[in-house]
Amino acid sequence: MQRYTQFLIVALVCGLDQYTKHLVVRHIPYLGEIRVTSFFSVVHGRNYGGIFGFLSQHEAARYIFLIFPLLIVLFLLYYVFLAKAAASRRTALAFVLGGAIGNVYDRLTQGYVTDFLDFYYGAYHWPAFNVADISINLGICLWLWMEFLRTGKETIITSG
Repeated sequence: MQRYTQFLIVALVCGLDQYTKHLVVRHIPYLGEIRVTSFFSVVHGRNYGGIFGFLSQHEAARYIFLIFPLLIVLFLLYYVFLAKAAASRRTALAFVLGGAIGNVYDRLTQGYVTDFLDFYYGAYHWPAFNVADISINLGICLWLWMEFLRTGKETIITSG
């Protein structure tokens, strides 16, 4: 039953990610913007590089940020669905896997990732991101939190 939970997380994240990107591409012209508040806009951006657009102008970026994430997806597929690991750890990494699949799919089909959530203060903008990015970060934070709690329990047990 636990494996179904992880599969459901991956499917929901991928579905929500692709649906929101589809809405942005369909309703906002490339480089267009819809201001929502004084600090948040929905934009239509394209990321050809890695996190925060890292190496986006470099020719090798297309291959680096396709091959490396594909390897991560393959590892996570094994770990989440086949490895004998704690259900909580597999669940956290299912969020990472769902987001990674969403972004890899974009790179495979379009050559870039569509980003659309733009937070800013005056002229200072945080790099735009998407639902897949949120899921990847959420999964990593959950995983780190569980590791922190596990390490804390081990420290208390061994030192007390």
